[in-house]
Amino acid sequence: MNPVVAVIAPGMMGAAVGRRLIDHGLKVLTSLKGRSAETIERARTAAMTDATDEEIATSDFILSILPPGDAIALAQRFAPALTASNSKPVFVDCNAVSPRTVDRIAAVIAPTGARLADAGIIGAPPKPGDAGPRFYASGEAAQHFASLRAFGLDVRVLEGPVSTASAMKMSYAGITKGTQALGAAMLLAATRAGTADHLFAELAGSQPQMLAWFKRSLSQMPPKAYRWVAEMHEIADFVGEDPSAHELYVGAAHFYEQIASDFATDKAKVSALQDFLRKGERGS
Repeated sequence: MNPVVAVIAPGMMGAAVGRRLIDHGLKVLTSLKGRSAETIERARTAAMTDATDEEIATSDFILSILPPGDAIALAQRFAPALTASNSKPVFVDCNAVSPRTVDRIAAVIAPTGARLADAGIIGAPPKPGDAGPRFYASGEAAQHFASLRAFGLDVRVLEGPVSTASAMKMSYAGITKGTQALGAAMLLAATRAGTADHLFAELAGSQPQMLAWFKRSLSQMPPKAYRWVAEMHEIADFVGEDPSAHELYVGAAHFYEQIASDFATDKAKVSALQDFLRKGERGS
């Protein structure tokens, strides 16, 4: 029989992953308790099935896909249902959290009798016709999670401790999202200083690949910034043995917090950033 998978929660990534599994013949459960009308509609569009925590605890896999600041709370929420359930699903934490946070999640899940796989998602939500993001997975249950390759997920198992996948995710996100924070901060600083045109021209001439990457990544960053605040704090925890690196990512968290606040209000910084990225276009 095909496995039953629960995806918590049906955000942009979670709903797209759920849709991918459904398109490959699986039943996908989710929890819509207390969710917004937008989230409920997203889950329904993806054909995900609303279920109680107790019903979700009888599934074969529970994929936790939500903002990293909520990862421990979700494990704690499902611990009673998992303990009471005769079925013991594989709980797959797919969130952008540090290895130390994975250990805390493991401490919550272990007493329930359920198995834990750590996973780090790298890439955009899956779309029809593409391979989808990579799920780097680790831990004793990672190979079992990898059985979902047969249903459209690109799962890549890593050897090492249970938190190896999260260490991989932290390293990658620290480079990509950390670079976005540094780049955006300098583009805004150049705008305030009145040198934006000169900086754009120099980047176009000497760093065309970097400028192209900024145009792609930073144009999509502002609506995601609120989710990246906690992720930067997790990365700061990951690099914590290096005080200067820790300070760098705490600063990135504060930067994304400002961008998120700006995006939710007058969009002054966001508009300035978009104006910079559109320089060189005809009519700009």
